[in-house]
Amino acid sequence: MIKYRESEEMYLETILLLKQKSAFVRAVNVAEELGYSKPSVSHGLKLLIGKGYITVGNDGLIDFTVDGNKKAKEIYERHTVITRLLEMVGADKELAEENACRIEHVISPELFRVLKKFTEK
Repeated sequence: MIKYRESEEMYLETILLLKQKSAFVRAVNVAEELGYSKPSVSHGLKLLIGKGYITVGNDGLIDFTVDGNKKAKEIYERHTVITRLLEMVGADKELAEENACRIEHVISPELFRVLKKFTEK
């Protein structure tokens, strides 16, 4: 189950970051950003549509639903908090970013709250 959760979260986070750069995000943009094939991204997006996280218009534009936007922001917050924590303990930015990407998918909500509280001090 973790593999699916990781890819679901990775897609949501990628779409969120792309939308911060441009309001016009399509499957091809996601594929380019992740280095995945268009068919793989198409399959992933269909799963996100099925879970009610995104919609894709006739023009191919990807939009978040309310639930999808909320989930994507939560995922990105985990990423930024964990990155900040790793940098606080001495990791350089690149190492912190790389490892935050791994940790954010498996950390429990309870431990995340502890880490977030620590980084806010």
